[in-house]
Amino acid sequence: MKIIFFFLSVIWITLSVGHSSEIKVFDFTEIELSKLEVRKVRGADNKTLYTIGSNENGNFLKAVADNAASGLGKEVKIDLNKTPFINITWKIEKNLEGIKENTKKGHDFAARVFAVKKTGATPLSNRAINYVFSSNSDVGMSWPSPYTKKSIDNVLASTKNNFNEWITVKANVKEDFKKFHDLDVDELDGLAIMSDTDNSKKEAIAYYQNIFFSAK
Repeated sequence: MKIIFFFLSVIWITLSVGHSSEIKVFDFTEIELSKLEVRKVRGADNKTLYTIGSNENGNFLKAVADNAASGLGKEVKIDLNKTPFINITWKIEKNLEGIKENTKKGHDFAARVFAVKKTGATPLSNRAINYVFSSNSDVGMSWPSPYTKKSIDNVLASTKNNFNEWITVKANVKEDFKKFHDLDVDELDGLAIMSDTDNSKKEAIAYYQNIFFSAK
């Protein structure tokens, strides 16, 4: 099945967090990358290639998806009452212009970050907000995944406005779970990164940096 069923069961590396006003999720180091399990999505021809780089702002993760789909994830407990805002710094170097992202054939994103909440006994009962860097849609647009209504695609950035440049975006995860799933969520259970092109068969290049949760 498509990637959402894969990420609804994200339980790979456990992250312990304290009571800071900012919770950093990924370090983007070679050591961390070696410990994270890279899983190819069922049916995808290839794995997305993830490598570590650095710039004046620190380490980043580069993703190259050439007719590929695989991702990185952590089981992470985030207190959304204290730190409800997800912050993502990212960039798209090569986008997926022309695909219809709300259809099964075009459900690919050069960059996306899943926020996952366990809501039942099995992984497929879980809910997710899929924060995406779109190649075609406007910021603020959202829709249920064409594969399951338990995951919502929410456009936080678009190459229509920001192409091949670093930008930082923010979203209130607690409010989004209430808005899109009608769930009062106190704690988040998992976070995952994915760059995928297995439906469109295209190539995308993206960068991720400094993903963290904050109080405001």
